Amino acid sequence: MVWLKRSIIFLTILIVGLLAIGLVLPSDYHVERQVVIQAKPGDIYPSVVDLKAWPKWGVWFKRDPNMQVTYSGPDRAIGMASSWVSETQGSGEMEITDLKYNRKVTYRLYFPDFDMSSTGEVTLEDVEEGTLVTWSDAGDMGLNPVNRYMALMIDGMIGPDFEMGLENLKTVVENQQ
Repeated sequence: MVWLKRSIIFLTILIVGLLAIGLVLPSDYHVERQVVIQAKPGDIYPSVVDLKAWPKWGVWFKRDPNMQVTYSGPDRAIGMASSWVSETQGSGEMEITDLKYNRKVTYRLYFPDFDMSSTGEVTLEDVEEGTLVTWSDAGDMGLNPVNRYMALMIDGMIGPDFEMGLENLKTVVENQQ
C-alpha cells in the first residue's frame, strides 16, 4: 500500500512539473525550408499563386489522392481560398492574404479540428543559380502547455514535408522548361 501512495505522489508531482514547464516554454514557432530552382521567378510563381496548382507538388495531396478539395474566391489573387477534407491528412482551410507579383505569396492556414491557425509564405528571390524559393510557416500555440510542447516539435513534424514539397515544386517547374 505504501508503494501505491508513493507512486500516486510521484505521478502527481511529475504531471504538475510537466505542466509548469509547458507554461514557460515558448508558444510561437517558425518553420522554414529553401530550395534553388533553375528557373526565373516568373516561371515558378504561377505554381505557387494558383492554389489549384498545389496538388501537383504539395506533399499532402500526394499522400491522400482521395482528398476532397474545394476552391473559392478570385483565381490567383488575394482572397483565393481552398479547403480540404482528408481522413489521413486532416482537414483545413487556406486563404491567400497578400501577394507581390513574381516575388511572394502569403497565406493564412486554419485547422478547425485543432482550432489552430498560422501564417505561411512562399518567397522567390533571384540568385545566380536561378531562384531561391523559401517556404515558411509561423504561428502561436497559445497558453495550453501541451500545445507548447508541440511548438518544440513542429519543425521536425512539418519541416520534412516542406522539403519534399519544395523538391516536388522544383521537379514540376524544371520539367516544364
